[in-house]
Amino acid sequence: MKAVVYEGPRQVSVKDVPDARIERPTDVLVRITSANICGSDLHMYEGRTDFEPGRWFGHENLGQVVEAGAGVDKVQVGDWVVLPFNIACGHCKNCERQLTNYCLTAQPEPKMAGAAYGFADMGPYGGGQAELLRVPWGDFNCLRLGEDAEQRQTDYVMLADIFPTGYHATEMAGVQPGDQTVIYGAGPVGLMAALSATIRGASKVMIVDRHPDRLRLAESIGAIAIDDSKVDPVQAVLDETMGLGADNGCECVGYQAHEPDGQERANLTMNRLVASVRFTGKIGNVGVFVPQDPGAGDELAKQGRLAFDYGMFWFKGQHIGSGQAPVKKYNRQLRDLIAGGRAEPSFIVSHELSLDRAPEAYEHFDKRDDGWTKVVLHPATAGAGA
Repeated sequence: MKAVVYEGPRQVSVKDVPDARIERPTDVLVRITSANICGSDLHMYEGRTDFEPGRWFGHENLGQVVEAGAGVDKVQVGDWVVLPFNIACGHCKNCERQLTNYCLTAQPEPKMAGAAYGFADMGPYGGGQAELLRVPWGDFNCLRLGEDAEQRQTDYVMLADIFPTGYHATEMAGVQPGDQTVIYGAGPVGLMAALSATIRGASKVMIVDRHPDRLRLAESIGAIAIDDSKVDPVQAVLDETMGLGADNGCECVGYQAHEPDGQERANLTMNRLVASVRFTGKIGNVGVFVPQDPGAGDELAKQGRLAFDYGMFWFKGQHIGSGQAPVKKYNRQLRDLIAGGRAEPSFIVSHELSLDRAPEAYEHFDKRDDGWTKVVLHPATAGAGA
């Protein structure tokens, strides 16, 4: 099968790899028709993780079931399904607590928890930027879709990761009806957090970024765009909230946060959130941070550490929730919002391309080139695409 293979920093190719196949009776085999390029793929693409050359990417996947193992009871051949990026067994202690993001069974390293398709340090599983994908524990991990699945793939594929991840940020931040919410980062996850805050009834959603195309998308769903290359974003939030600060905030950038001039500062968005959120407010952090980052520009960041404004955080009595999203906790209800016409997360999609155009897509998306806000690859349409 064809897959998007990592060759080294900022180098991917589309080549033949061994076909995904049923390996255990509980497996499902899916023909992938839509696979997103994610911002967290870029950490690996840029060589900022220990993702091994020769492996292939892809943790935001949707497609049609073509084979089911003998131990699969619910999912059937022909079903359209979207796959949570978390690979989870469904029966370990964490899964039973809805913490499928920290499955103890799927992760082979006993000192770790959590597994994912085509992702560094999250098990040996192949990614879905490929023609076929093996789905372990298929009955548990497949979310079946309705009759409109094939026509609305660009909406439903967002259920694999970024829509539930954005929603998880607002859940950890405790967004309630009437709240004023600030979001740092208007990439795909930040935009999904803005959409989620709106769905949850926030009266004012502010989103901080500096890319005009992203800020336009934020404004298209009613958010207030704050360009941190033109204004002090903390002061802008205070001005919008009568000097009190936002009720809550979401961090959707992660450890490669940087100033408008390009200087990387891993602590930038977290400290700005402490300053932007009111006393006793909550912060939801879904931007990726890592235990070590040898490619960082300062010694603390190389060790996965931040110079965090903990004194002010403590003084303000704030709370932080952090970590990857337990996608299955939210994906069914978010699917039904899409099916009912109450949410259209595809508004962020800028490009739909065939699999063989993945190398150029990665290059443009990594450079944050204007207009490249979210790329959906369609492996089933090789040689086509806009």
